[in-house]
Amino acid sequence: MVHAFIFPGQGSQAVGMGRDLAAAFPAAREVFQEVDDTLGQSLSRLMFEGPEETLTLTENAQPALMAVSLAVLRVLEREGGITLADRAAVVAGHSLGEYSALAAAGALEIAETARLLRLRGQAMQRAVAPGAGAMAALLGVERDAAEAICAAAAEGPEGEVTGREVVQPANDNGGGQVVISGHAGAVERAILEAKARGKRAMKLPVSAPFHCALMAPAADAMAEALAHATLMPPVVPLIANVTAAKATDPAEIRELLVRQVTETVRWRESVLAMLALGIDSFVELGAGKVLSGLVRRIAPAGTATAAAGTPAEIEALLKLL
Repeated sequence: MVHAFIFPGQGSQAVGMGRDLAAAFPAAREVFQEVDDTLGQSLSRLMFEGPEETLTLTENAQPALMAVSLAVLRVLEREGGITLADRAAVVAGHSLGEYSALAAAGALEIAETARLLRLRGQAMQRAVAPGAGAMAALLGVERDAAEAICAAAAEGPEGEVTGREVVQPANDNGGGQVVISGHAGAVERAILEAKARGKRAMKLPVSAPFHCALMAPAADAMAEALAHATLMPPVVPLIANVTAAKATDPAEIRELLVRQVTETVRWRESVLAMLALGIDSFVELGAGKVLSGLVRRIAPAGTATAAAGTPAEIEALLKLL
């Protein structure tokens, strides 16, 4: 089988994640300790014990999810003799998961990745005043229809274009699920527009409108941080969020990571691109199984998926690999 290793994004976090890994494997404990030391915070205790509302904060959830993903990979390496370069043809991650993918593929050191994700989370939270932005999930909608809904919703009352309101697709997750992001008023209008077209739509409980033009200040902050980051060529190509295409050049990857803050995560197209490259097995490393579920909605029947975030799941994955 030809494997893609994929890495989850925000929303996959849960109190207790990584706790069993730390109890069972020294390699996992080493990753968690390195992240704790880098951030000057017991992030691992927050992951293991909560409280949930603190773990869910963007600046905590992003490095925490990366830490669990890299802990799983280190356990696979140490306990199973698995190396990513030998077993994966490509890597990909959903939003912050792209940083996890790059760290897994040797493009970034774990400590540098933790610092970048802490900064990214803080910058994304600061970019928009609380309550000014929103996100919503449109269900039963493909990307083109979501674009049309957003275009209609960007207009003010009686069709007047406000010139101030942003709403755009943030995540094309596949299987008829597109997440939109922007000004709160425009997102509310998009929800009504989707329902008027007979589609389901629901506002999401998020703290900021990610992956839209309102995140420009965060993109600027990441451009500055990434300019000073040490980035090596990944050992296998990255399928990038914003292009749904291979990337291996560090300069290009830097640019793509900056663009990712304000542009759409093209997950559906990324999965299709991986399938076109001959991938027939998607291995999700880290907390939860969100990406595995999305892959099953996009890929043809018979495409293998596996998710590993606990000792039992790692044992099962080692048999598959």
